[in-house]
Amino acid sequence: MEFRSNAAKKGLSRAGHRSLVKANGLTDKEIEQPWVGIACAVNEIIPGHTNLQQIADAVKTGVRMAGGTPMQFGAIGICDGLTMGHAGMKYSLPSRENIADSVELMAQAHAFDALVLIPNCDKIIPGMLMAAARLNLPTVVVSGGPMLAGRHRGRDVDFITVMEAQSAVESGRMEACELDELENNACPGCGSCAGLFTANSMNCLTEAVGMGLPGNGTIPAVYAARLRLAKEAGLAVMDMLREGRLPRDIISGESLRNALAVDMAIGGSSNTVLHLVAIAHEAGIELTLDAIQEVCDRTPNLVRISPAGEGRHHMQDLHEAGGIPAVMGELLKKGLINPDVPCAAGPRIGDIIEGMHTLNPEVLRPLEDPYMPTGGLAILAGNLAPEGAVVKQSAVPENLIKHSGPARVFDSEEAATEAIAGGLIREGDVIVVRYEGPQGGPGMREMLNPTATIAGMGLGDKVVLITDGRFSGGTRGAAVGHISPEAMEGGPIALIREGDTIELDIESRSMNLAVGEDELARRRGDWCKPEPKVTRGYLAEYARRVTSASRGAVRKDQ
Repeated sequence: MEFRSNAAKKGLSRAGHRSLVKANGLTDKEIEQPWVGIACAVNEIIPGHTNLQQIADAVKTGVRMAGGTPMQFGAIGICDGLTMGHAGMKYSLPSRENIADSVELMAQAHAFDALVLIPNCDKIIPGMLMAAARLNLPTVVVSGGPMLAGRHRGRDVDFITVMEAQSAVESGRMEACELDELENNACPGCGSCAGLFTANSMNCLTEAVGMGLPGNGTIPAVYAARLRLAKEAGLAVMDMLREGRLPRDIISGESLRNALAVDMAIGGSSNTVLHLVAIAHEAGIELTLDAIQEVCDRTPNLVRISPAGEGRHHMQDLHEAGGIPAVMGELLKKGLINPDVPCAAGPRIGDIIEGMHTLNPEVLRPLEDPYMPTGGLAILAGNLAPEGAVVKQSAVPENLIKHSGPARVFDSEEAATEAIAGGLIREGDVIVVRYEGPQGGPGMREMLNPTATIAGMGLGDKVVLITDGRFSGGTRGAAVGHISPEAMEGGPIALIREGDTIELDIESRSMNLAVGEDELARRRGDWCKPEPKVTRGYLAEYARRVTSASRGAVRKDQ
């Protein structure tokens, strides 16, 4: 078999190259074998990444078992939880492009024959999947796995429980001593935060699209099964190399629809829309918001994992209920999954999911008894979002599915959070947070601070929040994000004035500003684009080149 790595190791003219890798202790046989790049985002900052060296070591064992030579390199990782509520969050989404670029640079420069990618948190997972689609080398993705839920006074809790409790203390609804106790118990160990937030949503969709092995999304980080899965990933990538199975054979229009169906069934983070559109773009596939809505409309919602369902269930519960294979098996009953697409585990994903079904109907409902007849996410349109907006409808209180209220307008996340915490928001208000989009932020910050403050203040079922920024997968409530075009591009959200009536109707998939077209035209003529918030460095360059959220916030030159 002719290996790609031969360009860096074979023949008389590559003696110097061979001498360099021999300096690393490689034998002639190891040099002759296929070179498998192991991109690992291990660091000592993110709890979801502190166990990734163990995962990488297990992957390397699998690669060696199958006759390959693994070579590990690093990737950055930013913790959305630690950056939440301050300027650090501006760097989270932009890091996705950096991660994709760095994997491409390392893989191309060193002529790897195949790759195993090891992420575990929000932007690292889509960044690595984007690189896999771009490079089109045999690739398997294996995550570090979800954190177990914490326990507090007899109930399961997680990071979001703490975030919401902060405001409960400020509003007098919780004692400070209980918050201290909760803080010590909510995050019991390594892994991506325990609910169906963005990281776990994307790890589940990696499995559903076919780029991860069964269990990738749900096996807890601390289980021995996670290490066995990593070894299997090393074996699987060698099978892909021998068989010539490539990411663009796996990531297709059909497999993306499979992933979307799973996304709707489990009620994943609204960020998945942003990332799936970007991954599709790298694979040369157009994934429109209309196509996403079509999948939503025909796919029932079967799962309510924290923050949905009042936080009763967490990722280990979904794993014990059969995991993503069981979700796909349930959806297959209604023809909502294409079983004939290839995957990292083999030539046909149907071989994994056929006959699978829920093992715990309280966690994963059977197809015949869904929570909702349509999916967990919804795409909204209307004169406030001509290019679309996204809402996690499975986490919206029933009384706010349809709502009309006065706009309370803020030009930054900080201003909105201060007003909410200061008791300036009233029941029925529609909070507008703008100039937080990909360009305007820059970086499209997540709005967990204001939404957690809303919940902690007891306003979760009383107000709506809309933004051209985005939301954490931990957000619950009537929170509409990704409004496009964003305010920095002069989108309609920039034209809202304090007290304007905003009409939200999630069932009708609409969101409108109740202002006449003549008045909007006058406001548009008066609008002036603000000066950029950042003028130097990585963020400034990102803001100049990023597209809208409706296009996945990818670079304009791609």
